[in-house]
Amino acid sequence: MTGQEAVELIRQEAWTGRKPGLSRTRELLKRVGDPHQKLKYVHITGTNGKGSTAAMVASVLAQAGLTVGLYTSPHLWSFHERFQVNGVPISDDALGRIAERVIQAGRGMEDPATEFELMTAVGMLYFLEAGCDLVVLEVGLGGRMDSTNVIPAPEVAVITNIGLEHTRELGDTLAQIATEKSGILKPGCDAVLYHQSGEVEKVVSDACRRQGIPLTLTDPEGLRVLGSGREGQTFTYRDWGTFHISLLGRYQLYNAATALEVVAALVRRGWRISEEAVTRGLRAAVWPARMELVRRNPDMILDGGHNPQCMGALRRALEELYPNRKILFMTGVLSDKDYPSMLGELLPLSKGFVTITPDSDRALSAGELAQYLRQAGAEAQPCGSVSEGIRTVLDLAQPDDVVCVCGSLYMIGEARHALGLC
Repeated sequence: MTGQEAVELIRQEAWTGRKPGLSRTRELLKRVGDPHQKLKYVHITGTNGKGSTAAMVASVLAQAGLTVGLYTSPHLWSFHERFQVNGVPISDDALGRIAERVIQAGRGMEDPATEFELMTAVGMLYFLEAGCDLVVLEVGLGGRMDSTNVIPAPEVAVITNIGLEHTRELGDTLAQIATEKSGILKPGCDAVLYHQSGEVEKVVSDACRRQGIPLTLTDPEGLRVLGSGREGQTFTYRDWGTFHISLLGRYQLYNAATALEVVAALVRRGWRISEEAVTRGLRAAVWPARMELVRRNPDMILDGGHNPQCMGALRRALEELYPNRKILFMTGVLSDKDYPSMLGELLPLSKGFVTITPDSDRALSAGELAQYLRQAGAEAQPCGSVSEGIRTVLDLAQPDDVVCVCGSLYMIGEARHALGLC
């Protein structure tokens, strides 16, 4: 079986309409030898920032000389991106071979495994085969009922910034969502929590107290920014550093603080990670499509933010990086997102919009989106594809303009491909 054949078979197993729970994942993993029981983890959940935090932690651990698995979702362009060891995606041969084993093992299950459950099993087998010392494991959705939560107690359980998203599945208050995400906490782990609302912090701290789990809360006041610009950001945290990250946006500094607290927790648990490894790892960390500056003259930023909280962070980052400037946006959104609130964050900055239809059956059409933006007082031009949208927005831009592509992860991978980045 080739990797592409495996991907096509896995994608046939949609989760829509399936009962939430861990029983399918446990049964599937048991059929392939319970590889998840033989690995150690940093388990990361949250609404925003979990991917960036995971990438920074994984980069630091690799610089410390460890063999590090990184499991993330969704991918931007290639399905293989979801399974990485020391920054290298799984090979097509390995994906095909391991996925074939998983798919065959799942045949005959009374309640067949879903797409994400199959992917989780593939990841566990791959990371075990690769001899990973630690796996940085990003939750797909929620925490308590996510298929990644079949793992034993991780070394560190991490909860990043929480916002209102997937409310149908997780609840319609921050406290309810925090309760679901606190489901990754298990006795025997350490916990790190991104500093945020008191409502969320109380839920998490209460869960840790009940289970006897030591909890570290990040300290935004301990973050000192020494320099910030289009080449990256330099900072100290508490009494640690000087550090540099290439990731743009002030919110990435707070994610870096979370990553530093994860590293500190690992060191307390006996993992050997030097400050030099931390410095090198943060500097080397990349996380595409999050305030990613991909070209100059005109400057073009790609950002996969797809909820109001992300769009607010994007707006603030653009204002800091390009003060008093108007931005040309290329955007596409999904119809089931709160796109009025999302676009409300961008409208005050806009010089104009180019709209496209993301590749999803949930997409709002480019024409409908352009009409909505015009009614909101903006100039908007619909385009028939991502590549046409990029050509159009660059034709509209002057060399000293700023272009931002944002709104849906479904289109960012296509945009990167159209720009020759993948």
